[in-house]
Amino acid sequence: MSSVKIFAGTGSKVLAEKIAQFYGKPLGKSTSQKFSDGELSFGFNESVRGCDVFLIQSTCAPTDNLVELLLMIDAARRASAKYVTVVAPYFGYARQDRKDKPRVSIAAKLMANLLTSAGANRMMTCDLHAGQIQGFFDIPVDHLDGSAIFVPHLRSLNLDNLIFASPDVGGTARARTYAKYFEVEMVVCDKHRKRANEIASMQVIGDVTDMDVVLVDDIIDTAGTISKAANLIKERGAKSVRAICTHPVLSGKAYENIEGSQLEELIVTDTIPLKKESDKIRVLSVADLYAKAIRRIHDHESISSLFIN
Repeated sequence: MSSVKIFAGTGSKVLAEKIAQFYGKPLGKSTSQKFSDGELSFGFNESVRGCDVFLIQSTCAPTDNLVELLLMIDAARRASAKYVTVVAPYFGYARQDRKDKPRVSIAAKLMANLLTSAGANRMMTCDLHAGQIQGFFDIPVDHLDGSAIFVPHLRSLNLDNLIFASPDVGGTARARTYAKYFEVEMVVCDKHRKRANEIASMQVIGDVTDMDVVLVDDIIDTAGTISKAANLIKERGAKSVRAICTHPVLSGKAYENIEGSQLEELIVTDTIPLKKESDKIRVLSVADLYAKAIRRIHDHESISSLFIN
């Protein structure tokens, strides 16, 4: 069987080191350089001929992370790697998965085309904004679930009157999955937007009086929605409000919004590195989950046991 080699992109260096440590072997040696005009260059400093290569890089901002990942794939193919698996814990542009108005790009499909055309044989990611994005790829996609990280942590909190909430109607299915697993109820926050990243109004559908509410989301960008939802839920009589989110994009005034909200804590994963620390943000690592998935993919074993059903 071919040997496994794990390499890190610049944007996911810390996470890649953790994954390699859990897997039990050091990160592969590579060099990423940037010319004075911003052009990127990538190369492997060791042979990958005949190897199963795993390239770890979340395609979060800046766009350099995506371009670097494409260069990594191309370099691996040209260096005669046997099999190239892209490990993108956060798949950027996933929110642009359809034509919701005329004359716009379906960016998620374009990104899938780019990664496939560059030479990737397989894609591994976590909590896509919409599960059907897997169909945008013409290669196998291993779609890991953040619940494997969040469920054990939520159990450890021993919340007395647990109830789950979706910060918007679009995330109802996600919150319902957690509610069904814990055999509790759920509520929904219905919001209306004036424009992107700006909420006009919001209301809570359901009773949260004296409940320990957990908001469930996959991506938090400016944190406007999650903060407003937390404040409104607290106003409706909730005992406590916290949130879980797989991908902490946290741009703009996100940190300010979170720290000024009624959230007791925001629990996130390290698919995207935090820009700064906050007393209200707790980070759980996906490194062990990915290390197990990499081992099972290499050994041609099922990864379904990594999911919490």
